[in-house]
Order: sequence, then structure tokens, then C-alpha cells
Amino acid sequence: MKLTGLIAAPHSPFRADHSLNLECVPQQAAHLAACGVNGAFVTGTTGECHSLTTAERAQLFAAWGEAAREHGVQFIAHIGHNNLPDARALAVAAQEAGADAISAMAPNFFKTKHAADLVDWFARITEPVPSMPFYFYDIPGMTGVMIDTADFVLRAPDTLPGFVGVKYSNPDREQLQRILAMEAAPDILWGCDEELLDGLKLGCRGAVGSSYNFAAAIYHRVMTAYMAGNLQEAQQWQERSLQLIETIAARGYMHSAKAVMPWVGVDCGPARPPLAQASPKELSSLQMELETMGFFEWIH
Repeated sequence: MKLTGLIAAPHSPFRADHSLNLECVPQQAAHLAACGVNGAFVTGTTGECHSLTTAERAQLFAAWGEAAREHGVQFIAHIGHNNLPDARALAVAAQEAGADAISAMAPNFFKTKHAADLVDWFARITEPVPSMPFYFYDIPGMTGVMIDTADFVLRAPDTLPGFVGVKYSNPDREQLQRILAMEAAPDILWGCDEELLDGLKLGCRGAVGSSYNFAAAIYHRVMTAYMAGNLQEAQQWQERSLQLIETIAARGYMHSAKAVMPWVGVDCGPARPPLAQASPKELSSLQMELETMGFFEWIH
């Protein structure tokens, strides 16, 4: 399996009281399709996975399965969890929902220290769905798990029958180059929006990111210019992406990025505590700064 193009990490939609708002999912899928986004990576970091119950994640899988089919968007279900029964239940729920692939980050409380142990963990959680394509979600900055990912990639095919690739949100570029140079290199999904151009130069052709929810047009221009050999134009658009993300991150990226969504036509509600809640004054300031930099022109 190979995933290409932009794959958004959609926000899990909530109502004002922080209850799950499944009615928003078809709007999210339609928006992504209209923006030329190829896929949705559901209930990952941006989807606030560890702030959701297992039942809520399964409900989101069912909603996304239906919406993704309707709008022609590929659907990757993140099943990562800190306990075996819930992770296995999510794997089954993803399959029943019709997910095209599943993915999981490493457990982040009792942490694995070696690639072999993590391969074994993923083999256990995917045992009920052995034929489903599986991506290791490598994000040490959030999980605190810093294994040798190249070693993981070499070991995985022997034990993990569904293994197809890595969602690489790992800052170690040297390690990534070693993985991509392997004779049977896995599918690598680039995981750093503001450095997408670097990923393209390394050879990645698929990318998962949160800002593809509201700024896909910027990244399409990066990719189009790069593929046309116009590196200067690609770099200019990448710099605009960096400016955008730095502006949002200055106010707390997770809840502020979600707050941008109503301004592009899809209100996903607030972030769920313990994430911060943006005040009206903060939102007004952010919107004004985005207008000043030209964001609302860039995305058309």
C-alpha cells in the first residue's frame, strides 16, 4: 500500500459542552475532498485521541468510514492506546468501519525501549485484523518512546503481517534517510507540515498533517512547484506555511489550530480539556493577524 498527497489529521468535533459531535464529520470529509486532500488520519494527536473514550473513537471511526466513502477520501484509523484490550477493540472497530488502513503510536505510560518489543506490541494489538495495512506512528516528541525506527522497519515484516509503513513525525532525518535507502523501504508518510519541502526532497510522496485541514492550498502549491522543478517558488510557499504555523503555535497550537476551522467553513467546536480554551480576545487577535499576513488569500 502507498499513500500519496496530503492526508489531513482531522480534529475530533465537539459541541460547546465538549460532547462528541458526530454530525460534523460529513462536513469535515466534504471540506477535505473539496480542498484536494486525499485522506484523513482519524483520532491521532490532532484528533485528541487520549482525550477520547474508546467508545467515542469507535463512533468516530464509524462516522468517518461512511463519510470517507461518500466523498472519496481514504480513511486511516489511529488505534494507538495504552492498554491491549482497548487497542484491539479499536482495531476491530476500524475494520468494521471500512478503514483503508490502521496506525498506532507507541504506548506512552509504560514505554517500550527496544524495537523488538514495540513490534511485538503492535502484533498483539493488530492480531484480530491481520490483513489490514498498518502504519507505525513514530512521534517520540509526544510519546517519549525513542526506539531505533530503522531497526523496527527491518523487524516488522517478520512479525507484523500488515506492516506497510511509518507515519514519520520524528526529527531524526539521518535515520529517515537510512530507512528510505533500504532495498525494501516501507511507505513513509511525512509528518511535519512546516517542513514538507524537506520531506519531498528526501523522497516522501505522502504527508499527514494538521494544517492540511485549513491550509491545504498552501501545501498543494509547495508540491506542485517542487514537482515542476521550481524550488524557489516551492520554498516561498513553504515559508508562508512556517509563518502560519508559528503564528498559531504562539497562542498554543492544538486549540488555536482548531479555532481556525470555523473561519474556513467547518466548525469543529472547542478543544476538549485539559487542552486550553481560547478566549474571544485571543481568537480576535489571531484572526486579525492571519488576515494581515494574507492567510485568507493564500488558501484560495
